[in-house]
Amino acid sequence: MRGDDGLWYAFGTSDPLREGERQAHRVPIARSADLADWTYVGDAFAPEQRPSWAAPGAAFWAPDVRRVAGRWVMYVTVTDTTVSGDTFDTAVGAATAPTPAGPWTFAEEPVVAPRPGGGGGYLWTIDPSQVTDPAGRHWLYYGSYYGGISVTELSPDGLRAVGTPTLVAIDNKFEGGYVVRHDGWYYLFASTANCCAGPATGYSVQVGRAREPRGPFVDRDGQRLDVSRAGGTPVLTQNGNRWIGTGHNGVLTDLSGQDWIVYHAIDRADPYLDEPFGINERPMLLDRLDWVDGWPTVNAGAGPSEGTRAAPVTTGALDARFDTADLTGWRAAGSWRVDAGQVTGTGALTSRTVAGGDVRAEADLRLSGATTAGLRLGRVDVRVGAGRLTVRQAGGASAQAALPAGLDLADPHNLAVEVRGRDLVAELSPARLGDQLAVVTLRLARPAAGPLALLADGGPARFDNVSVARLYRPVRHAVAPPAVGRLLPGWSDEFADGLDPAWQWIRRNPAAAVSGGALRWPVESTDLVGTGNTAGVLLRAAPAGDYVAETKVTLDLGEDTVRNYQQAGLVAYVDDDRFARLAQVAIWNTRQVEYGYELPFAGQPVYGGSIIGTPATTTWLRLAHHVDPASGEHEFRAGSSRDGTHWTWGAVWTFPADTTPRIGLVAHGGAEPPVTAEFDYLRLYR
Repeated sequence: MRGDDGLWYAFGTSDPLREGERQAHRVPIARSADLADWTYVGDAFAPEQRPSWAAPGAAFWAPDVRRVAGRWVMYVTVTDTTVSGDTFDTAVGAATAPTPAGPWTFAEEPVVAPRPGGGGGYLWTIDPSQVTDPAGRHWLYYGSYYGGISVTELSPDGLRAVGTPTLVAIDNKFEGGYVVRHDGWYYLFASTANCCAGPATGYSVQVGRAREPRGPFVDRDGQRLDVSRAGGTPVLTQNGNRWIGTGHNGVLTDLSGQDWIVYHAIDRADPYLDEPFGINERPMLLDRLDWVDGWPTVNAGAGPSEGTRAAPVTTGALDARFDTADLTGWRAAGSWRVDAGQVTGTGALTSRTVAGGDVRAEADLRLSGATTAGLRLGRVDVRVGAGRLTVRQAGGASAQAALPAGLDLADPHNLAVEVRGRDLVAELSPARLGDQLAVVTLRLARPAAGPLALLADGGPARFDNVSVARLYRPVRHAVAPPAVGRLLPGWSDEFADGLDPAWQWIRRNPAAAVSGGALRWPVESTDLVGTGNTAGVLLRAAPAGDYVAETKVTLDLGEDTVRNYQQAGLVAYVDDDRFARLAQVAIWNTRQVEYGYELPFAGQPVYGGSIIGTPATTTWLRLAHHVDPASGEHEFRAGSSRDGTHWTWGAVWTFPADTTPRIGLVAHGGAEPPVTAEFDYLRLYR
């Protein structure tokens, strides 16, 4: 987030920051002027600083920092409390500070107290994220795999949960919620799968949207996030480069109006901070967040970047921080002066910098006596005051939106104005974090061009961090999904008359047989994960080069009941300790499409996975194979579909260049209750 000083701040979980350090931090804080080069500022909390209700050994995880009621509030997971002897009776605490750098002071009571779980222990009350709605109500999202993600309304000071919480994303699939409001929708970003499985980490970010903070949130295909067969549109997932486990995100907006996603990931060549199977090394990454057809996606769907990229815009043609008393670049009408890094005055203070074309202008402002204050861009005035955000073009049209009742404009707020052609959008927010209090749009009679002016009427207003920058260019189209191409009959099997002779068994299952035009395979009480390696695997050779393997599998797993971990699907297989398995699977009360991955590392097999789409009873699965021209690695990207027509594409797992992966089918994970997987075909395309 951006602080009052115009610098950017990042806050982290209480892990060591560097290899060899071996010392946990107490919410480390980093600061940057350009979002690229960062400096460690210090920890938010002293070694023995904790709220009275926190146990002595408590750690602080997943901080979320917002401006609430005119001050900075940090919502943070407290991992151990005095409520019980359980060392993971987690709660959400809050701390307040006058600046993002501190000093931070804990509130006396938890925002969300530990919650006993119906299955024993305590629900995972972690990963808080706050948002303020246009009515001025504050909301807090929190939760994880044990208990799901819930939202609760907060008190006006943001420090207490009030009312009844609402489940918005199901347990055993989602954590790390983060909500932004965009074009009238609330978008719930949530992470899924394991954050910290070393070289097999498949953490990723999915999204759903709703018209209200309490949901229901649905994905692009209309699938809800709070049901057993939960939806989730992919936003960010690994693409085969060095970065895996791309998840637990925040969102920020640069001075051009471009959105960016900040997240952590793992370098698959250096997955641990120190020794193998110790702390996962998860650096902070930043990538462009695009909005295509109403849905967020990273780098137009290309996924995490590697190498040199265009940086965020953190300065503009006008970039006034008022660090000195010099106002020679401005023309004053009325009384204006610089004091304590801000400019205060009444009347109009006009920049000598002329803006034209598509631009974004913004300022932090507070009304310290003014009845209205705002910005003038050319001949367009944008003002806040008298309970309204108002846009008015001289001699032309106007538009306005109500501000929240009781909003105190003496507290700092950010006013941003974007002009693209003749379309203007103005918004007021607490701190530029996607939770607008009011948004106004206006079709201008003519493009806004001219100098930027600061306006204050009826008394003084204070301004800071005033900027004008060229407006970003939106991405309109996502990158193309893998091309399927023509059918390769010689590499395919329709299961019309027994098994094709090209098939080979690993641990043959005599109960699996072809009948009625399908391979019918009773799900085995076996598995491939770890060192057991008891599952049957039906394999055939794959062609060289790029291809897509597809199957259609019917597996009636019902919903909501626990039947761990019955599954059936596709596998790319080198051996029992190196494979990628794409299957519809029962994971506790949920039904998911998991893209699991195992590889040998430091002398033992390591397993992780990613989540791809939403299964139906009959689900179509694809693995798209590509050979990296530089490394020779085999890359397998996974896709799933509920109807065989509309596909969701997700993560990439890789195999070394000197391996020869085969393609196959599996059906295992548990024999109770009995269920049979039916495979209609295996088809390969190029």
